[in-house]
Amino acid sequence: MKGHVLIVEDNLPNQELLRDWLESEGYDVRVASTLNEAFAAFVDPLPQIVLLDVQLGSEDGLFLAGWIRERPQFSAIPVIAVTAHAMVTDQARIQDAGCNACVSKPIDFKGLAAHLDRYLTQRAQL
Repeated sequence: MKGHVLIVEDNLPNQELLRDWLESEGYDVRVASTLNEAFAAFVDPLPQIVLLDVQLGSEDGLFLAGWIRERPQFSAIPVIAVTAHAMVTDQARIQDAGCNACVSKPIDFKGLAAHLDRYLTQRAQL
């Protein structure tokens, strides 16, 4: 198993696409469709990395990034925004919210794999 990944995504086809790809790559995956489901997912085993949709229906997905950063027990967990909002101003807002990286939709899985490897390797070295 490569690691525990939490996908926070409200769109079912996007959930399935990410889950299927991650599982085929050897990751353990948990999925949340809302912020409340995402908060509840921070239990044993803790996610080692979070893939976060910026817009969760009427909810601002970036709220979760801030919530993670405010809690010492979770603050080192990498958060990768996965979003259709890829403008430079959007990316600045995403980083300011506490995300470590941003991956644009449609997803470049090679790029996502590089982010996952990078951040999970860094966490393993802590």
